[in-house]
Amino acid sequence: MKIYIDADGCPVVRNTLKIAGKFNIPCVIICDTAHRIEHENAEKIMVDKGADSVDFWLVNLIQKGDIAITQDYGLAAMCLSKQAVVLNQDGKEYTNENISGLLEFRAASKKIRQSGGRLKGMPKRTVAQDMAFEQALRESLIKNGETL
Repeated sequence: MKIYIDADGCPVVRNTLKIAGKFNIPCVIICDTAHRIEHENAEKIMVDKGADSVDFWLVNLIQKGDIAITQDYGLAAMCLSKQAVVLNQDGKEYTNENISGLLEFRAASKKIRQSGGRLKGMPKRTVAQDMAFEQALRESLIKNGETL
């Protein structure tokens, strides 16, 4: 098992590495050339800058039973098709049961933005969100047979 992090704009890279280290699970950080992410406890893959370049690298590497950390619904759907576990930065697990609704929401939001509408941005990240993410990651690892 490996944990793959879609690191472009990901606020929980350090949190993921901390939990993965406790479980002795290898992590792979994937980002494009617009981001400078250095962590000594993870493999880093830097890809060319471009729409979905990180997503395609990640989905080509991930395997059944691996974990992906992403906030991208499209990438989540592709990882689910490969039977991976997918978590967002708040600890929500993407599943085959909820991904369709999330993709529909994304499409509707895009239409609003394209027609000149505005959507409220994300509020400032909280400690509670970090704690919820870490707890969800621990639970996912334990559920998949990993031990401390």
